[in-house]
Amino acid sequence: MTIFEKLTRFVEEVFKTTVEIFLEALQLSPNAQGYVSGSITELLLKKKLEDYGFEVKRIREKWEGRKHANHHGDFYFRRAEEGRWYVMESKGVKSNSEKWHKLYNYDSLKKFFITQAEKIGWVDQETAIEPQIISWIYENLPRFEQDYSTVLYEYEEVQKYLENLPKRETEKSKAIIALRDFSREQLNHKIAERLRYVMSKVKVLETHFVSGISVTSERTQATPRKEEFNMISIDIFLKYKEHKFLFANPKQLESSGEDANHLQQNYVMGFVFTDAQDNPVLHISDEWSEKFTEVYETIHPDDAINEGDMQVDNRRLITEEAL
Repeated sequence: MTIFEKLTRFVEEVFKTTVEIFLEALQLSPNAQGYVSGSITELLLKKKLEDYGFEVKRIREKWEGRKHANHHGDFYFRRAEEGRWYVMESKGVKSNSEKWHKLYNYDSLKKFFITQAEKIGWVDQETAIEPQIISWIYENLPRFEQDYSTVLYEYEEVQKYLENLPKRETEKSKAIIALRDFSREQLNHKIAERLRYVMSKVKVLETHFVSGISVTSERTQATPRKEEFNMISIDIFLKYKEHKFLFANPKQLESSGEDANHLQQNYVMGFVFTDAQDNPVLHISDEWSEKFTEVYETIHPDDAINEGDMQVDNRRLITEEAL
């Protein structure tokens, strides 16, 4: 049976429709695409860990009884000869970091680079950083000198500001007034155009950790506790040419300012720059690594979970035999 025949049978049996309808429905639903992307990421991660010689089991999403506070990841994994089980959390990167940080404006882009300069390999940390950043921007994104030199604001901010214009003229008020006649669609188009331009040379790798607060989770804020899993895997494919995983030990990441036992909501892991030959070049901070085994060696054996507490997910919609 060919792979297309397997896919056709799967769609007909599970969704009771044709491959054509299935594809159209998938294309029309960003949420469905996101779910499938997440499943692909988890499958590729599982295979990668197995290639390293580790046994991997999926953690049940719906537990029987109260969920264990230290089992909030996606996979259990262990090196067979060691016998100790650990928990892996699988995540992707934020898709809208560049927009969130307003990197479509020159000043925001420059300030962001300066703030994150220690994660940029081409920055000489021993000399003045700002001149290096300015030089890079004007060399690689020259349209910021003239075409994109004006400041853009989103439609909602323009409208709210216009309702309360200051009596004294400011740089912001002048920029807002210059945008007052643009529609939402026009401003969105302008911002999207600049973002495409910026992202043709640099993309931001940023995590997003948001979790619910409940008695069973033992959280004091809406981010994970550092003890909920032993390792984090981030698939950066949204900002890279392929599925690529970066790993970190949560105990080595900077803690939340509100509670030292919690992770922060966001971490800027680094950047993907595009070189002169249009190849992606990865720049990441020291806390993250492309080498799974390098991070694995940082996990303390005492942090292994109790095997008797494990709840493994062995469910499948249809079995391999059915395909």
